[in-house]
Amino acid sequence: MTQRARQRQAQVRPGAQPTKSQTGSQRRERKSFVSESWAELKKVEWPGQAQVIQATVVVLIACIVVGAYLYFNDLIWKPVVQRLIGQ
Repeated sequence: MTQRARQRQAQVRPGAQPTKSQTGSQRRERKSFVSESWAELKKVEWPGQAQVIQATVVVLIACIVVGAYLYFNDLIWKPVVQRLIGQ
């Protein structure tokens, strides 16, 4: 038997795994999740006010440009589609 075949046999399918007990461990898991999440949030380098304002302006400008493009594209294609449909 090859090594790959042995590895496949050694793997346990998700349906064959025993179900987890939901007695007292659920509360510990939730507390652990919250504490780990809080620790990760402390590691984040949050943007300053200037960065937030700059990113907001960039997003608003991008929305205006895309909106204008779609509006003018709609104006151009509207008569063509109306002629094809026949309205």
